Amino acid sequence: DLMAEAHVPDWFVDSCRKIKYMFPKGHAVAYVTMSLRVAWFKVHHPLAYYCAYFTVRGDGFDATTMILPPEEARKRIREIRNMDNPTALHKNTVTCLELVLEMNMRGIRFLPVDLYRSDVRRFLIEDGSIRCPFISLPGLGESAAVPIVEARAQAPFLSVEDLQTRGRVGAAVLETLRAHGALQGLSETNQISMF
Repeated sequence: DLMAEAHVPDWFVDSCRKIKYMFPKGHAVAYVTMSLRVAWFKVHHPLAYYCAYFTVRGDGFDATTMILPPEEARKRIREIRNMDNPTALHKNTVTCLELVLEMNMRGIRFLPVDLYRSDVRRFLIEDGSIRCPFISLPGLGESAAVPIVEARAQAPFLSVEDLQTRGRVGAAVLETLRAHGALQGLSETNQISMF
């Protein structure tokens, strides 16, 4: 017995044996309590629940695929499940899509990224729906989103050119925003045509 050879006091050995049996029970109680709290919020405050979930655990969230109609989301889930060796990112995407389908069944939808309403990283409740953050767009990270949010707080953008200058937006990020409809209503340049 290793404990006997190491001259460990009996009281310590007894304490360890007691902890061995109490530890799993304590964790089980904590998990059940946490599950009940999560379930309560999911039922009674679904918008807050989904916003918190996707903000904290939204690995694999891609606004491009998450705003798909339910039949397209189901098709994407089947495609990933039929893969021979899905990656961790693919598995996270399936989890997100399943939750999105659940939301859709409850009448909750995602709103696309908006130049003035989206947060850098947090999903926000807006008019009974959930507004996607900038970082939910593929290829648009926090380092690109923060300058946009800081610049819009100072003044509205006059044009795409103004967004590029004040928001320090590169060509790739600009095209991502354009492809997802976040630049609608902005003219291309600051110059006004007289004719």
